[in-house]
Amino acid sequence: MRTAKGGESAGASPPTTLVDGGILMGSERMEMRKRQTAAAQEPPGSVPGQHGAGSRGSNACCFCWCCCCSCSCLTVRNQEDQRLTRASHELRTDLPTWEESPTPTLEEVNAWAQSFDNLMVTPAGRNAFREFLRTEFSEENMLFWMACEELKKEANKNIIEEKARIIYEDYISILSPKEVSLDSRVREVINRNMVEPSQHIFDDAQLQIYTLMHRDSYPRFMNSAVYKDLLQSLSEKTVEA
Repeated sequence: MRTAKGGESAGASPPTTLVDGGILMGSERMEMRKRQTAAAQEPPGSVPGQHGAGSRGSNACCFCWCCCCSCSCLTVRNQEDQRLTRASHELRTDLPTWEESPTPTLEEVNAWAQSFDNLMVTPAGRNAFREFLRTEFSEENMLFWMACEELKKEANKNIIEEKARIIYEDYISILSPKEVSLDSRVREVINRNMVEPSQHIFDDAQLQIYTLMHRDSYPRFMNSAVYKDLLQSLSEKTVEA
């Protein structure tokens, strides 16, 4: 219905637009413009959802690569740890715990009573003394002394470092049940030198333990059943011969 001036009535419907033979209302026309604007901003050749999928694919590849890398690193690390453990075990078993020695003669056993050096210079004397130390629960003193003697014979730097570490863990560390008794000065020197140990790193400690065995354990050994029984046995064999 038009007014007298030919204009549209106040209650007229919103303007309409023809699109492809159809009629769009105002709200539909606004929606279409939004879609056209969004389409114009899309990069050429892009596919909806492509970026999200690509990102997810990239992240998945990155995740898989990281997992594979981590697994490979863990495998290599575990293999290296196992190798070091085997090497450490082999070196630990190389350290002497008992010495092969012939039966001592009566003269040798009598010489042990003359000086501690005479006792310690022979494998048979060290074995007999060690047997006595075991009864006093101080066998670690002899084991430490013997390990230090073996370390001095080494020339290979890597073996020296590993054997020094084993000796430290077994006899110097306060956490070890076989810890030997050393003063604080000697311990400080050892701790400093463990950064780059040599075959003589334990020389001061070895001397201190040697002196301890000489002054403390040796006199008791000479009066022990271990020594007296051995001396008597050899004396009887000599008489029989």
